[in-house]
Amino acid sequence: MKIGILREGKIPPDSRVPLTPAQCRNLCDSTPSLCIVIQPSAGRCYTDQEYLDAGIVWQEDLCDCDFIMGVKEVPIQLLIPDKTFLFFSHTIKRQAYNRSLLQAILARRIRLIDYETLTDERGNRLIAFGRFAGMVGAHNALYTYGERSGAFHLPRMKDCHDYAEACAIYQQIQWPPIKIVLTGTGRVGSGAAEVLRDMGIRETDPEQFLHASFDEAVFTQLHTSDYVRHQHGVPFDKNHFHAHPEAYLPAFAPFAQKADIFINGIYWDKRAPVFFSPEEMADPSFHIQVIADITCDIAPDSSIPSTIRPSTIDDPVYGFDPRTWEECPAYQPNAIDVMAIDNLPNELPRDASAAFGQMFIEHVLPELFSPESAVLERAIIAEKGVLTPRFQYLQEFVNETEPV
Repeated sequence: MKIGILREGKIPPDSRVPLTPAQCRNLCDSTPSLCIVIQPSAGRCYTDQEYLDAGIVWQEDLCDCDFIMGVKEVPIQLLIPDKTFLFFSHTIKRQAYNRSLLQAILARRIRLIDYETLTDERGNRLIAFGRFAGMVGAHNALYTYGERSGAFHLPRMKDCHDYAEACAIYQQIQWPPIKIVLTGTGRVGSGAAEVLRDMGIRETDPEQFLHASFDEAVFTQLHTSDYVRHQHGVPFDKNHFHAHPEAYLPAFAPFAQKADIFINGIYWDKRAPVFFSPEEMADPSFHIQVIADITCDIAPDSSIPSTIRPSTIDDPVYGFDPRTWEECPAYQPNAIDVMAIDNLPNELPRDASAAFGQMFIEHVLPELFSPESAVLERAIIAEKGVLTPRFQYLQEFVNETEPV
């Protein structure tokens, strides 16, 4: 088996890698039948020389590889017909901005395995950058509030050598008595909560968050049952919500009236209720000043209407004026600041890449060697020019414009 690690081509650029030099070396040493090569790239967090020093060969043309691995979406012009690609395609939620990518994958008969669709038999994802997205998202939420208020200055995560350096900085900051509401309890939410705890910010339950007074910074982490309610008043049932999210209404308003910062780390279904409307954001009772939308679904198909575009690592924050529903400069008194970077783990690229690679080695690589893998069967979106049965629901989405 030959695996090729391709050069990231998406703009803005991403420096993460699916496998580190040390991981590539260890795999080649422990698996004689495996060969790994890389396309040279000046933009990786691990340099070409680090791969070369580990004995990993540079190879520009990846046509002879059995599997071609990247991280972000592969530009259409770099797709090689009839090959197997693994990357985050961001197509399974019918993201319109990647419709042409999926069309090209089908036209070129590419076998697409999306990391997001690699799951166990219970539907749990096997591999993700979610923890690091949550960690950086929480850090950036506090960074944004500090820049907006002037109460403190928090350096960017991207300017820290690693997370240990960020933790050392946290110990030097006196946080004002701000209130932070965090949604999501999966990898993203857990990563965000990890950072808030490492910052020394006190955790409290939702009821106390709404009704108690605090003279210190606090956060609360909400479960789905805390921010939605059944439209007929039926007690919340998690399984029913996942099956019928359209039967629920938002119940987030009490938290929006108390929190200074909202960190959103949920997986959102288009049928589910949104947290609030632009009209509610314009109401004087809406207290949130900073929204860190780690989920980064783009309005109008989003749980947060102010996420009107992704922001970038170089320009992480923009303002949203709820009176006009339009973007405005950041840190304006009558606007809400939005941090919606869509590649947050790239601010901790070496840490995130090493963790991702380890998950790949443990949970995915053995499946690539298996002649019959249920994991891969569930994960393949397209093959030989057609959508696989599990992803046939995307056909109408694909047909909405002429194929590439």
